Amino acid sequence: MRTTNTDVVKNGMWLIVPILGFSLVLMDRLPAALTPALFNKDIPDLLLLGENVGRIFLFGLPSLFALGISTRTQKWGLALYGVGVATYFLSYLAQIVLPDSAWSTSMAGFVATAYTNLTWIIGLGLLGERFYFTNRVRYHPVFYLAPAFVFLVFHITHAVVVYQRTF
Repeated sequence: MRTTNTDVVKNGMWLIVPILGFSLVLMDRLPAALTPALFNKDIPDLLLLGENVGRIFLFGLPSLFALGISTRTQKWGLALYGVGVATYFLSYLAQIVLPDSAWSTSMAGFVATAYTNLTWIIGLGLLGERFYFTNRVRYHPVFYLAPAFVFLVFHITHAVVVYQRTF
């Protein structure tokens, strides 16, 4: 298959860039328990392995499919992606601006940086249009969402473990 300029513009990886960008920029401003050094400290190897393998799929798979906004499902996907990015950003902001608040120190608030990923992930999965590497297999959101949900199980579990040992 030949890659065109349209393929590059419609690549799902572009929607991963904002997530990675502000995660990397804001990570060092989070409370100590949520920074990588402490977040990963004393976490069981199997949990870290599952999370990291899931993360590879979560961030890598979008580079294999093109995005579209022509169907109703894809339009819903775009809306969910936007809401998801906003809530994910707000979960970071709450931890940075109000780290000692009742919200930020509650399990729901502390773990929000993990579970708010769900909405943008569903949105991204629904935005998929077709795979680049084959015409034999039609793109379906489950190809992205199934491994993404496995990642979320590991990631949210990891955040809960950190919450329990912190508070």
